[in-house]
Amino acid sequence: MGNWFQSNIVTTGRLPLFCYFVTLIVAFIATRINVRLIRARIGWFRDVNVGEMHIHHVVFGVVLMLIGGVTGLIVNGASQAGHVVAACVFGIGSALVLDEFALILHLHDVYWEEEGRTSVDAVFIAVAVTGLLLIGLRPLTWDYGTPVNPAALIVANLALAVVTLLKGKIWTGMAGLFLPLLLLVGAVRLARPGSPWARWFLHGERSPRKLATAVRREERWRRPVIRVKIAFQEFLSGRHDLPSTRRGRRHT
Repeated sequence: MGNWFQSNIVTTGRLPLFCYFVTLIVAFIATRINVRLIRARIGWFRDVNVGEMHIHHVVFGVVLMLIGGVTGLIVNGASQAGHVVAACVFGIGSALVLDEFALILHLHDVYWEEEGRTSVDAVFIAVAVTGLLLIGLRPLTWDYGTPVNPAALIVANLALAVVTLLKGKIWTGMAGLFLPLLLLVGAVRLARPGSPWARWFLHGERSPRKLATAVRREERWRRPVIRVKIAFQEFLSGRHDLPSTRRGRRHT
């Protein structure tokens, strides 16, 4: 194990990325434990408040990301220890920011609401992408074994990634940045019913049969997978079971 770590992580210059990966995961888990204890009002765990203003932990995350990012820019290029420290600080900050990604997205505190699961999805995606980078994969570098201009391939892969994401296939789109053959599959298959692509091209009288097929596939194949994902997320991060205040405002 030691030889593998030395040859595949240290020697290849991926030690800072490895430290970022580990601190991102550890800090996210520690943050979720902390907020669950706060929610349960256990012990001395309480929200951070200044007067009547609640300070969300995304604020501390932004500060740590700035410190880690700037430190990584100014440390000596030969100083691996400096880059490791910067990566750890940046990883902690990233975990704090991504844990409140839903707040940034909605500009509203939806932490324990259904929309708050977006934050956990964002952390999962960040961990998955960092893990792929850590094992040596690089985005948009697959050339299919063809003599086509690399710049043209990058543009084509990006276009396929955009189509795949617009069709609501987030995980396929993200993984496809590293394994572009997945983008071909995601781009040609039917869009998910609630995706922007479906709203533009399938809803109404445009393609009723394709929309019906997409809905059947969503109910038969994707819903069970989503339920398993939500169960795992809530085991790890707590239940997002508060009624949506945003939804309530839309009905008033």
